Amino acid sequence: MKIFDYLEEHDFEQLVFCQDKSTGLKAIIGIHDTTLGPALGGTRIWNYESEDDAIIDVLRLSMGMTYKNSAAGLNLGGGKAVIIGDPAKIKSEALFRTFGRYVESLGGRYITAEDMNTTTQDMAYINAETDHVVGLEGKSGNPSPVTALGVYRGILAAVNEVYGSEDLTGKVVTVQGLGQVGYSICKHLHDAGAKLYVTDIRKESIDRVVNDMGATAVAPDEIYGIDCDIFVPCAMGAVINDFTIEQLKCKIVAGSANNQLADEKHGQMLKDKGILYVPDFVINSGGVINVYEELQGYNAERAMGRASAIYDAVKRVIEISKEDDIPTFKAAERMAEERIAAMAKVGTILLKK
Repeated sequence: MKIFDYLEEHDFEQLVFCQDKSTGLKAIIGIHDTTLGPALGGTRIWNYESEDDAIIDVLRLSMGMTYKNSAAGLNLGGGKAVIIGDPAKIKSEALFRTFGRYVESLGGRYITAEDMNTTTQDMAYINAETDHVVGLEGKSGNPSPVTALGVYRGILAAVNEVYGSEDLTGKVVTVQGLGQVGYSICKHLHDAGAKLYVTDIRKESIDRVVNDMGATAVAPDEIYGIDCDIFVPCAMGAVINDFTIEQLKCKIVAGSANNQLADEKHGQMLKDKGILYVPDFVINSGGVINVYEELQGYNAERAMGRASAIYDAVKRVIEISKEDDIPTFKAAERMAEERIAAMAKVGTILLKK
């Protein structure tokens, strides 16, 4: 790929390649935009098929973090890091501490955190070499409850828009992915009176929700075609695609999974089908809100309050979508871009000493 052409097209600031032969470290740090503040985004480990795949992933994810952090009203830019390799084989204290030194070398332009296939222990190793890391044990802690609350509040905003009320009593909700966040979302929905149909690739995760909440279990491939009010994707990305859109029988798509649209055209296809899509980077921002509060001096009540305000952000996205007759994902991007542009103007004002 022509890297500089891609960076220029999407206005990226920096792409950093990190290599260490002794530990086997092969990492890439992407910094998309620091207008609002230092670029924050997690570090994931994945055994990419090619270096180009790793580059594209880190760029796409870092740009997504710019939108997510802006839409959440945080004073943070967007960044991401990927470490290339099999997480079952390459992890070591030395590797993460070496990576931590690369993070430190950026002087605070990038702040890292947990992501796919990394843990709080991995972050502790990174923290031995740099303070530019969040999500540490004993500080903000597990972000799942905050993420789940934000998703639930976003669902309520969407339900209010579609049905004229936030009442979930008797609403049929399908949930795909029952990890920590998915389980907590199910709990909110169940307590509000929703009827749950759930699936996961892990039987024990399904059994837990079925036993705790009386949910109905379905096979993974069946979840898309159930006649329901709300589809809540909480697993992998790209689940909204040509194949699944044809099956959907819901009025709302709103869940915690990242990058739910396989392609931008699928956002328009949902709109054309009369399905309200709540953009993932708006509704699932509770996790980054939680770690942002760690940077401010962690306060759990304040983090929950910010996550609850995702309701208002979703309402604003819907408003822009209707006013401009554009898909909601475009409306969310516009909302985020407007805040970045406004704050950039603030930065042009010089302070007299």
